[in-house]
Amino acid sequence: MEEAAGHWSDAASLAIPPWIQPHSSTVPATGAWHPSDPPGQRQFMRMAVDRAFVLEGGGQLHDLLICFETWGTLNEDASNAVLVCHALTGDAHAAGPAGDGHPTPGWWDDFIGPGKSLDTDRWFVVCVNVLGGCQGSAGPASPMPDRRGCYGPNFPVVSIRDMVRTQARVADALHIARWHAVVGGSMGGMQALEWAVMYPERVARLAVMATCTAATAQQIAWWSTGRRAIALDPKWRDGHYYDAVPGDGPHAGLALARQISQVTFRSDDVFTDKFGREPVEPLNGRFEMWQRFEVERYLDYHGIKLARRFDANSYLLLTKAMDLHDLGRGRGGLAAALTRISAPVLSMGITSDILYPEYQSVDLVAGVEAVGGTGVYHQIDSPHGHDAFLIDHDQVADALVPFLETTPQ
Repeated sequence: MEEAAGHWSDAASLAIPPWIQPHSSTVPATGAWHPSDPPGQRQFMRMAVDRAFVLEGGGQLHDLLICFETWGTLNEDASNAVLVCHALTGDAHAAGPAGDGHPTPGWWDDFIGPGKSLDTDRWFVVCVNVLGGCQGSAGPASPMPDRRGCYGPNFPVVSIRDMVRTQARVADALHIARWHAVVGGSMGGMQALEWAVMYPERVARLAVMATCTAATAQQIAWWSTGRRAIALDPKWRDGHYYDAVPGDGPHAGLALARQISQVTFRSDDVFTDKFGREPVEPLNGRFEMWQRFEVERYLDYHGIKLARRFDANSYLLLTKAMDLHDLGRGRGGLAAALTRISAPVLSMGITSDILYPEYQSVDLVAGVEAVGGTGVYHQIDSPHGHDAFLIDHDQVADALVPFLETTPQ
């Protein structure tokens, strides 16, 4: 009996110690931008005021606000306009510092600006927050136009094509009939591809990075796992959490979804080189369940960081849009869709990308050329995984800058 009792310890516990996570009261129920917040560099356009905006999946929206930002000066014939499409947790703030209204610097701030690779002394650069997002464009956290409260879970499922249609309205409002180039990586690359198929006469050049023509089963598996992490958070409340006080929203589920995706954004080599097997809490000859390795602290940090600036319902919507992405849907298959692309295509793949593997970028060029189009492949040789297009700016610039100078046939 004494031997059996020795297996028990008052100090042993499977409960997560409070010092691992930040105090929940510091995390907002949603990190979405609200109209009462400072606008920062945002510009806005209203659309669907007189008639409904009918979504590809059958839903309808009315009186939408779409947020965008611009850099540089549009020339007289509007021939220097470049559309940059953002990825999942990006937004219209592609360049510029953090400040009032912008919790973080622009996600491509080192790439866009005067004298930078995407030189705003020459190009007029536009970035639009996607429909369904949470940083100014209509989404679940937005106020409803005809009644009190926000949309919440009543915001309908949107597709990449729906996003592009709102961007086309922004182009119309800016009097841009044809983009000099449409550029995007990851989910932004999906938007760029849809631009070239939906509006071929409006895209002179197409440059995409780390993206695909249709989501694969494994990609759907990754994103759907993140959605379930959010849905299983009891504080998600079936999407009705916008009146919750800080700390009482679904930040734990959103943080976990981000941690899952963060693993797919980087490579094994980067994780190993940066963190190895270093522990955070000393082992000291005693093993406890929640002693962390440094890589776990890294994931904790990125999970909570996203929860402070993003919205859980938007994360659900946008990852679903990525899973629904299929360039050939309703168009007679992929080859038929690719025949609609009249612009030359620059496709960039990343050697260490496990989320959108390099072969998908190679296959895009092969598919374009197979139907008589013009395509060129550029390899980004980087250990940084999927995020390399946001990190290895020089390699992106090596291909993109001269591509912008080409003359379309």
